[in-house]
Amino acid sequence: MAAIAHPLTESTDPHCLRESDAAALLYDAPWRRFAAIGDSLSLGVSDPSPGYANLGWAERVSRILRRVHPDLAYLNTGRIGATTAQALTEQSRAILEFGPDLLYVPSGANDLVRREPDFAVIEHDLTRMYELAVRVGAQPLAFTLGRAYVVPVFPDWRDRVRRVNDITRTLAAKYDAVLADVWDHPLNDRENLLSADGIHFSTSGQAVLAAEVVKQLAYRLGTA
Repeated sequence: MAAIAHPLTESTDPHCLRESDAAALLYDAPWRRFAAIGDSLSLGVSDPSPGYANLGWAERVSRILRRVHPDLAYLNTGRIGATTAQALTEQSRAILEFGPDLLYVPSGANDLVRREPDFAVIEHDLTRMYELAVRVGAQPLAFTLGRAYVVPVFPDWRDRVRRVNDITRTLAAKYDAVLADVWDHPLNDRENLLSADGIHFSTSGQAVLAAEVVKQLAYRLGTA
């Protein structure tokens, strides 16, 4: 008789980390003021997945860092639908006033949702995001867009994502950012990865994304 496949839960997911284990990886983390700026990916917009806590990736990371530093301050200024330019215009002041020492910068997802994206402008605007992190003295944090992120109305969507991911990788290297590269991560092949809108990760994906961010932060600290 064939074995019955049981759906993954957060406790059995091989790509997730328990909060206690994640905090152990970041036991020497210096960051006490974590912020995220940008769009719905910054916010962690998602549909719930059975067996996973209903939390976005940034909220998860803040909870883990708060285990290390109970006085951790956290701010998320993300807005659904915001382009990089809009996020800079609308959210920079709050970020400057907050003064983070760890700042998530977006990956240009909404900049691609137009008839003909101008990649020179996208690179310019994303560069300004990294410069904002430098201006406030924060460690930049970013991730690439996953290949499961698809907007079907654009037949060249995958090429668009590849191009903006290349920009992200280049800027991350230039500004010494911590980068979680999830373009080809195994989570892209999950049946329950995306929310009903077909764009945002479900909480299953949010949990894995948070784990990847923690792992990359730990690599930076030399604790992984």
